[in-house]
Amino acid sequence: MIAREYERAVIFRLGRLIGGGAKGPGIFFVLPCVETYAKVDLRTVSFNVPPQEILTKDSVTVSVDAVVYYRICNATISVANVENVHHSTRLLAQTTLRNMLGTKNLSEILSDRDAIALSMQVLLDDVTERWGIKVERVEIKDVRLPVQLQRAMAAEAEATREARAKVIAAEGEQKASHSLQEAALTISKSPAALQLRYLQTLSSVA
Repeated sequence: MIAREYERAVIFRLGRLIGGGAKGPGIFFVLPCVETYAKVDLRTVSFNVPPQEILTKDSVTVSVDAVVYYRICNATISVANVENVHHSTRLLAQTTLRNMLGTKNLSEILSDRDAIALSMQVLLDDVTERWGIKVERVEIKDVRLPVQLQRAMAAEAEATREARAKVIAAEGEQKASHSLQEAALTISKSPAALQLRYLQTLSSVA
């Protein structure tokens, strides 16, 4: 038998795991009728965590999905300690995502995606280490809000923009009023300035 560079073979003899660890890469031998083997791929794989409906700490229902990247780092443990290591890792990722985000407020989920993803990676890696799995990365892909909440947030953002525009306009009017007051004061104190203003007015009328 041949195991590729990224493969390892876990061999059992009469149902018992043989010593020496997984075989490969290269040629390995299996005794017919006495030994069986399971071939394990060590390359990094990824999977999408399907959208999870989550009730946040502040009682908002959101739909969140993620991507998990992992690889088998110990072929022997991944075969001997868990029935289906890939399926188990997927289920664990779903429950971990739900449980973790259920302790967060909506604002934390929206603003701290990277920190949440890192915490999720650490939690997953701590459990899957016993399965011979190394979780390399977790990404929070999308956070979808209820339509009504999206509309409310859009209305709030629009109100904030309008309020800011009014503040800017008021500041501009205040500055213009202040300039007019200074000009009036200068003209009242200087006959020459008053004469100059009179000539400018005649020129503009002409």
